[in-house]
Amino acid sequence: MVKKIFLLCISIIVISSLLLSWFLLGPTTGFSESNATIYIKSKSANKKYVIEELSNKNIIKSVFLFELVADRFNYWSHIQPGKYIIPKGSSIFYILKKLRFGRQNAVNLVVNKFRTKETFAKFISKNLEPDSSVVMQFLNNEDSLKLFSTDTTNVFTIIIPDSYSCYWNLSVGSLMRKLYANHQQFWNSERIEKAEKIGLSEKEVYILSSIIEEESNKNEDKPIIASVYLNRLRKNMRLAADPTIKFSLRNFGLKRIMEKHIKESESSPFNTYTHYGLPPGPICIPQVKTIDAVLDAANTDYLFFCAKPDFSGLHNFASNEKDHFNNAKIYRKFLDSLQIK
Repeated sequence: MVKKIFLLCISIIVISSLLLSWFLLGPTTGFSESNATIYIKSKSANKKYVIEELSNKNIIKSVFLFELVADRFNYWSHIQPGKYIIPKGSSIFYILKKLRFGRQNAVNLVVNKFRTKETFAKFISKNLEPDSSVVMQFLNNEDSLKLFSTDTTNVFTIIIPDSYSCYWNLSVGSLMRKLYANHQQFWNSERIEKAEKIGLSEKEVYILSSIIEEESNKNEDKPIIASVYLNRLRKNMRLAADPTIKFSLRNFGLKRIMEKHIKESESSPFNTYTHYGLPPGPICIPQVKTIDAVLDAANTDYLFFCAKPDFSGLHNFASNEKDHFNNAKIYRKFLDSLQIK
């Protein structure tokens, strides 16, 4: 009799252990996709929020069991904000361990061309936790930007287009430090030497590159366009760059720059038809290829360029006004024939 009771107890313990192992280590996810993502916000890192997220996204089948195990692991006093990707079929133990030790999934932040701080702030807000208003406050704070040797007008000059691996709950300040570190690496001794040879600072190279970025998407034309603007700067001629008018008016959809557009924006310091030299800051974030095109500008005597009348994206170049006016006349007729206003 005693032996039977002993065997029964052993069986109960074994079965209970197996059931507990199944509950802890067996699949517990309720979603049908290959994975699900939970975002734990910094200001909402509490038990109620986590339970609601797990439940609303059907990440776990048994909220009760998760809560019970989480209590045992003292998770609620160690909630880590962040982005967590949960694979389908994960166990409660796997999910809890991932959340408990803050094993976040990194965000691949791909920074490309942006024209304004507002669009950049929205991009950050879409991909990371900080709200766009928080990003804007940082980008418009002179004291914060002093740490990166820049100001509110030139904040883009420290941003090099690239892929940045970072955590979702990264602060704006930490993000800017990451961007600035990449900027420092980008401006190596070779690029600095090239900038000195063409008589521009790093910031000035970036500003000129931003104009050329807006002028053309043809990499073969960019070093030649760079030579035009460098020649004009050396001769103390106005740059007369159409993209700076679009930027001044914040009207990036303009197809043709007319006299009225130049007059409407004549007071803007970014209007290079009415102001000499480079504008006070960049008009977009240029590609690395465009920055290097400025650093490796062609050696020409060109002072003018005009788009070719064929929608190729390429340009005709001229070293005197007569040839340029002829090129411009042909291009205007081309646009008129297509009724492009």
